[in-house]
Amino acid sequence: MEPAEVWGERWSAMTAPIARQYMTTAVRSNSLVCLAADKSRISDLLALVRSVGPFLAALKTHVDVVEDWTEEGWGEVRAAADDVDLLLFEDRKFADIGGITQKQMHGLYGIAGWADLVTAHLISGPDIVDGCMAAWADVGRNGGVLLLAQMSSRGNLLAGAYSDAVVAHGRSHDGVMGFIGNGSRPEELRDLRSRVGEERMIWTPGVNLVVGDCVMGQRYGHPREAVLAGSDAIIVGSGIHKADDPVAAAKAYAEASWQALLERSGA
Repeated sequence: MEPAEVWGERWSAMTAPIARQYMTTAVRSNSLVCLAADKSRISDLLALVRSVGPFLAALKTHVDVVEDWTEEGWGEVRAAADDVDLLLFEDRKFADIGGITQKQMHGLYGIAGWADLVTAHLISGPDIVDGCMAAWADVGRNGGVLLLAQMSSRGNLLAGAYSDAVVAHGRSHDGVMGFIGNGSRPEELRDLRSRVGEERMIWTPGVNLVVGDCVMGQRYGHPREAVLAGSDAIIVGSGIHKADDPVAAAKAYAEASWQALLERSGA
């Protein structure tokens, strides 16, 4: 199937090149799964990407938790992601002023040189997005920012007027590919989709094929319900990499998300 068939009006509404790159990747892999691969060693991360990568659309990293990080080793991660057609998404959650953010995008880990997407809070104002985009421009690359509009952990403060302001500012900035929403509560996700509109994406953590409360304040909702409520990418971590059979788990999440997208779009 062609991306325009699967995504419908969303395909024509998306103007950011990185958004269309993701949508095309999702169609090629028949998956809306972004793997949260919070591994602390490069070898473990590489093994995971090489085994479950064909069933993913993106790989979410926390580069600063990798204990044996080297520039050369991380180049292998980027190459492994390219081999299985994955976007690399650094969940950095930038929260400083634009000029500092631009420097952080370069910094020790050289995020601008390899990340396709990053997350940011908007607490410091929309200049933070300018900082990210300037860093990508510095190295001749395209990228996109996902702003945190909701979170799935209990007691978080991303709600009400603040969430509304994040959406309003994000919708008006070309560097914002979309928003992070709450996959554990479909009703909140539907509300976010109504505020975001069709021109921006929503990516959602807080999804699992086994729903309910978990440790450390995390809640989980079902991936099918999240996609039907408006999610464009489901972010899955332990449901895949801690499964007895990670490959089978990745296939199951890919199937659930893909079928939900087809149902949502009527494709």
